[in-house]
Amino acid sequence: MKTSTHILFSMALLTLAACSIQEVKQDTKTAPATDTLAAITGGDMQGSGQNPPLTQIKGGKILNLVRIMDGGACKNDFQGTKGVFLVYADPDDIERIKREQGTQVFAEFESEIQHLSTDALQDAINATNLAEDPFSLGADEAQEKLGKQLSNNFRNSIAQRIKDFQQKTGLTIDVTPFAPSLFFYQQGCDATQLEPEN
Repeated sequence: MKTSTHILFSMALLTLAACSIQEVKQDTKTAPATDTLAAITGGDMQGSGQNPPLTQIKGGKILNLVRIMDGGACKNDFQGTKGVFLVYADPDDIERIKREQGTQVFAEFESEIQHLSTDALQDAINATNLAEDPFSLGADEAQEKLGKQLSNNFRNSIAQRIKDFQQKTGLTIDVTPFAPSLFFYQQGCDATQLEPEN
């Protein structure tokens, strides 16, 4: 387990070597989606017993996992979610953009991806029914159902944003929630709870 974690960490760092971390000012109802490569070595992903997939196929292209972000949003004062979001990108696009535009452009891309992901998460959480499900057989099943619902809403919300980003930048990406990491608040959500842990 440690070896695969170290390989994933090394791969993500190498891929993002040219990128710098940008702080993004967020709405008080939305937690920042900041860099959390440290999450690979601990926290929700390890506790879930699962590692995120290193690649993903989109439109016939194989995209590599290049970034892991923490994110969270409150729907209201009681309900919300936090979790890990995976950013995939086409390595051929990355190399071409580095050649044509230089590596500094990735800092701008990173900031844009954070913004569009944060906006999509807020829309997704607003569209997700976070009320307790009386038909769930327990907390685990309830969390799993909410995870599926939020993931679907997130994909629907981010699809056009990603399409616009790709047309503007020429970088093929995808952003997906890592379902095992999602945690839902139903009895009190405060944006400060959603801040990434140090």
